[in-house]
Amino acid sequence: MDENLPAIAAALPPLFISHGSPMTALEPREAGAFMQRLGPAIERTFGRPRAILAISAHSLTREPVLLAAPTHEAVYDFGGFDPQLYTLRYDAPGAPALAERVAALLAAQGLPAHVLAQEGGLDHGIWTPLRYMFPDAGIPVLPLAWPPDWSPERLFALGAALAPLAEEGVLVFGSGSLTHNLRRVFAGGRGDIDRPATPESTAFREWLREHAEQAEHAGPSGVSSGPDWPRLFDYRRAAPHAALMHPSDEHLLPWYVAAGAGGANVPARRIHASLTYGDLAMDAYAFGPGAARLAQAL
Repeated sequence: MDENLPAIAAALPPLFISHGSPMTALEPREAGAFMQRLGPAIERTFGRPRAILAISAHSLTREPVLLAAPTHEAVYDFGGFDPQLYTLRYDAPGAPALAERVAALLAAQGLPAHVLAQEGGLDHGIWTPLRYMFPDAGIPVLPLAWPPDWSPERLFALGAALAPLAEEGVLVFGSGSLTHNLRRVFAGGRGDIDRPATPESTAFREWLREHAEQAEHAGPSGVSSGPDWPRLFDYRRAAPHAALMHPSDEHLLPWYVAAGAGGANVPARRIHASLTYGDLAMDAYAFGPGAARLAQAL
């Protein structure tokens, strides 16, 4: 990162964005319009991020890996979609110096981290939202690939290790999908993108919002502030239709990394809610002390 950049106005709230189908890059709909507002809202409220640390459902490894190449290009990690998608570009600078900082933060908490100085590329879970949020591709990006077999609680701890970055002008950015059962979405064909919300998807989305946004809940020692993390960590048993909405949970787990970076005692804020195909949620969340300010700015 360039240390000569102006300081940010306040700590950046970590984010979780549902990136949706690769076609979101061509057909923005409600979620794309939200992403177009989100980048300018961040800059107005907090200042332009110095760098973006991106944790995507499509960059998975056995242990945390930082892709620290000096430059990145869009990776077309999909097939069978409109050929125009393969012409879209997002040539963003990398963040090698930030990689060393992140590795040190993780090591201080006993978490493994590997820095690959020549490896780069942004999967569609990263470049699709960023093309809408920061279309000039001028902010350095550092992808953090992560292990999908880590528990929500362990990934929250990984995010907590990253918390100091918010004060350093780094936007911690998780990308996935709040619900993600493609077999159900596309059963019998391409699916109806305007299908009304199913009861199962609504129940899951509202359960997560309720438990993440609440400021108080009854814990073993009485009333505690902040979200109900024990139930959120145990979402596969506690949330309605959890296994149906997430047959595998790699698209939800980046939510926990972003949440951990925001802190355990600050309620989350859902800053966008929309749906495609009746089941595929495009919800977005902000975490940390700045979440409420960002929600107001939107």
